[in-house]
Amino acid sequence: MGTGVGIGVIGAGVMGADHARLAAGHVRGGHLAAVADADQARARFVAEKYGAALAADAHALIADPEVDAVLVASPDATHAEYVTACLQAGKPVLCEKPMAPTAEAALQLVEAEAAAGRHLIRVGFMRRFDPAYQQMRDALAAGTLGAALLFHCAHRNASSASGFTAVNSVTGAAVHELDIVRWLFDTEVAAVTALQSLAKPGGMQRDPLMLIVETAGGVLVDIEVFVNCVYGYDIRAELVCTEGTMDLKRPAPSEIRHAGQQARAFPPDWRGRFEDAYRLQLNAWVANLGRKDAPGASAWDGYVASAVSAAGVRSLASGEREEVLLAPKPDFYA
Repeated sequence: MGTGVGIGVIGAGVMGADHARLAAGHVRGGHLAAVADADQARARFVAEKYGAALAADAHALIADPEVDAVLVASPDATHAEYVTACLQAGKPVLCEKPMAPTAEAALQLVEAEAAAGRHLIRVGFMRRFDPAYQQMRDALAAGTLGAALLFHCAHRNASSASGFTAVNSVTGAAVHELDIVRWLFDTEVAAVTALQSLAKPGGMQRDPLMLIVETAGGVLVDIEVFVNCVYGYDIRAELVCTEGTMDLKRPAPSEIRHAGQQARAFPPDWRGRFEDAYRLQLNAWVANLGRKDAPGASAWDGYVASAVSAAGVRSLASGEREEVLLAPKPDFYA
């Protein structure tokens, strides 16, 4: 039995297994207590690898008295169910995005948390903890670069999963940029326009996409989403201000010089790029369980991200600029 906060991880796939690894050995004041997955063999492998208990299912994990806090990394369609169960059990939960399958379902979770009167939900927008994005936010706050004008972003994956669609490009990829825009500029997104590229021969329709994002504060943002770029996982951003610009710092991989060439490798997926962000997020969550002012994304932020994504999806269908429609913000999150 470990010491400190007992963390239960629901989901033992690629992301859940990585969360379990971090919880087992990289969280101050916490330990991996239990693992659950619909695939019991997969859950058993992860639980045994990191010395945790194997839960019969997700609800048994949430009910386990050795589990003090729950991390949800199961398939997207299950998130709302498990977050609701955590609220009912009075246990803090860190849920991978999306918090719910629709903005309407996410708003129901917001309302349920507010009714419970306890800040139990955090949403896994880990880029808020990435040192490079933090530096960019600090530079804005310091005022050295002047006022923000434009923000150029690119979100590229080497390849997408089978069945990945243009809608997924918005809700599963660009949603990270859509959240970081609100956090970086401390303003809401007013409207989104989705522009479709020409279909690639034999490739996914509408890949890459370009989103034009208008913020309420006047900053204009463009987001390239290219989920089949082939060469690797590549996240880019440039902040353009009245008195200077700032590029997002990327972790420096090893450089190879061979046969008259110099090359730098790109990571194959998000784990290589955002290792620090995930670790810092998990540590901040455990250190601030239940606090209203805890760092990271709240349930309200999770709802807004879904609402902004929904505007992007509507624009995909209409080909027009779509305004972001938000419910009134409860005083609970003021």
